[in-house]
Amino acid sequence: MNSSRIKLIIFLLNLFIVTNLSIAFGWHDETHLAVAKAAGYSKWYNAVGADITKTKAGSIEFYNHYFNNNNNVEVNPEMVLSQVNKYNNREDKEGHLYGAIIASLRGYKKTVEAGKYPEYHIAFCAHYAGDLSQPLHNTPYDDFNKTHHVVNDGLVENEVLKNIARIEKNMYPVNLNPKHFEEDLLREITRIANLSRTLGYKLRTENRDMTREEVYIQLGHSASLLKAILKYLGKID
Repeated sequence: MNSSRIKLIIFLLNLFIVTNLSIAFGWHDETHLAVAKAAGYSKWYNAVGADITKTKAGSIEFYNHYFNNNNNVEVNPEMVLSQVNKYNNREDKEGHLYGAIIASLRGYKKTVEAGKYPEYHIAFCAHYAGDLSQPLHNTPYDDFNKTHHVVNDGLVENEVLKNIARIEKNMYPVNLNPKHFEEDLLREITRIANLSRTLGYKLRTENRDMTREEVYIQLGHSASLLKAILKYLGKID
């Protein structure tokens, strides 16, 4: 085998690895766990289950973790709602993270009504709520995103479980009224998605990674939303 062919194979392998790893996660494991703990989720250790699921479910689960927003448009509640029926859709490669949050909660409700064990739906929701604050899961998967994604997923990975208080410091009340829960949830998903999207574009414009302070602010958004969801479900006071 000549050297040119070897170089081509190495290049293609590297491209495959980078491409798949770059969108395989939205925060790494410990970061997801820390968000769940900060939110008060009693089964916080299940918060990485959605990433584990991708190992066998592949694209059925894969596209629930991000929204590339290829049209570069501001997120609105109608857009979020339109993604709900795309949950677990292996054909929607642009992604449908926002709808996945709502769909997982609908799955929880349906499973409760059927008298079956419903808790894993919350685990999926907890993971998606975490992905929502990762800026590069809310922007097009362009060259900048491909280059910076993995680094930004793991910026606080080695310290975050020791710094739950720093996430809590950035949390705030989120009101999800039981009388119009989904309407309020749509509003909050939209709000956080646009905050994350705006930061993602700022990073691209400035050609840089997030600062640690920016990471903890983002994690505070996810934990705040998840805490409100858990409170609505009666999982915490």
